[in-house]
Amino acid sequence: MSGYLTTHVLDTARGCPAPGIRIALYRVSGNSHRKIAEAVTNDDGRTDAPILAQADFQTGTYELIFFAGDYLRATGQVEGETLFLDEVPIRFGMADAEAHYHVPLLLSPYGMSTYRGS
Repeated sequence: MSGYLTTHVLDTARGCPAPGIRIALYRVSGNSHRKIAEAVTNDDGRTDAPILAQADFQTGTYELIFFAGDYLRATGQVEGETLFLDEVPIRFGMADAEAHYHVPLLLSPYGMSTYRGS
């Protein structure tokens, strides 16, 4: 079995999944970023399929960018042009070619966290 990458977003301020958040995945090499996937969270705050499937998996450095500002505005949690959290980048490495990597985002208007999930 080859490795793969999944993600999801939980709205910790409202205590629920965060649907409708656009997510972009980049492969990072030095100062180069190459977009390799894009997805939107479903009603469960997850993507419908792995954001990086087994067939496309390679070890290396990656960055997920969560476009959280649109969601936070749409849910009435923030307003205005300049937000404390708008585009949320998470850079991480995947070294095990056989592993399932899960990188969730726990989000509120003024804080976020992540971890390597299962």
